[in-house]
Amino acid sequence: MTDAPREDRRQQPKPPKEQLLSPKTAADKLGVYLPATPEEFLAAPIARSALQTLQADPPEWLVTLRKEGPHPRKETARRLGVSNSALARAGVSDAMTTAEIRALLDERPDWLIAERDKFAPGTGVVPGTAVGERPTNPD
Repeated sequence: MTDAPREDRRQQPKPPKEQLLSPKTAADKLGVYLPATPEEFLAAPIARSALQTLQADPPEWLVTLRKEGPHPRKETARRLGVSNSALARAGVSDAMTTAEIRALLDERPDWLIAERDKFAPGTGVVPGTAVGERPTNPD
């Protein structure tokens, strides 16, 4: 045995890599409709730090998209107060603008009234025996 120091053969830690998100994932996290985003947003993956910057200090195009639309189906359903399935049953398109949503809310078609009653908690039809629900006893 020698008193000479040994060579350190442990693997050195790697510098952290920036996590990249696909444009689709970034658009979902921002709550915007992907086809309506600008070309530079669609062109390359977005770094998580860049996404946080977009959320903290949104550029003009993002503010306009969030305000006027077109909005993705999830956001359209939220603004109408119905589920995504309700939009599918009604045959509503995937993306709607704020003006189209307001027009639907003003018009209040029968399907919208019925679906909002179903979707609202504590209101609507008494639960039946659908999968995952317990049958109700009319006692």
